[in-house]
Amino acid sequence: MATDIAALLAEINSTRPILEQVANKWSVLILTVLCTEPSRFNAIKRRLDPITHKALTEALRRLERNGLVSRRVIASSPVAVEYAITPLGRTLQDPFVALVGWARQHGGAMERAQGDYDDRRVDDGLV
Repeated sequence: MATDIAALLAEINSTRPILEQVANKWSVLILTVLCTEPSRFNAIKRRLDPITHKALTEALRRLERNGLVSRRVIASSPVAVEYAITPLGRTLQDPFVALVGWARQHGGAMERAQGDYDDRRVDDGLV
């Protein structure tokens, strides 16, 4: 049994850097937006309000570097940039749709649990 736990921990530690790239604050939402259609920077920003310009730029660069998003410059006036999900990024669509569905279904329960927790802390004089 100890060997199974050690193997599981080794696997978790080996996948942690990848999960940190994919499952950070904005990546899941950006990739979910791009799963529906390629989008320009400002369209993504509007869909993910209140993301900042800087946070979106950094997240898109990270996703592009990781091969999950492609970037295409459109020769127009003014010049535009369109982002699209790559085939590798598309493999995350089903897990992300499931995750967003879970959040929609269970978000209220989490908010109630947070309220109950906060109330207990106040009642116990810990806040």
